[in-house]
Amino acid sequence: MSTDLPPMCGPEEFETLLAELVADTAPRLFAVVEEYGERVDARVVGWGLAYADHVDVIGLDGGVHLGTKPEHVLRRFGRHDRVSARVIWHGTEPA
Repeated sequence: MSTDLPPMCGPEEFETLLAELVADTAPRLFAVVEEYGERVDARVVGWGLAYADHVDVIGLDGGVHLGTKPEHVLRRFGRHDRVSARVIWHGTEPA
């Protein structure tokens, strides 16, 4: 893209446009939680970012997991007897 073009608008309007761009493209944050037994205990085992077309998860053990949907990375977690994994979206009210 050429940088020789004149500004598209004034500085204040451009700041507003940039803020809208960031808000529109920001990924959603979620945690991967492992649950032990039937409501016996739980722990966060990773944090993920959901983009429009993929997700990235960083496990607390340092592993990186990629997928097309948050649920697709769950097969990497909760792989022990009576341990299950699920996605919890950050910023939503608890049930």
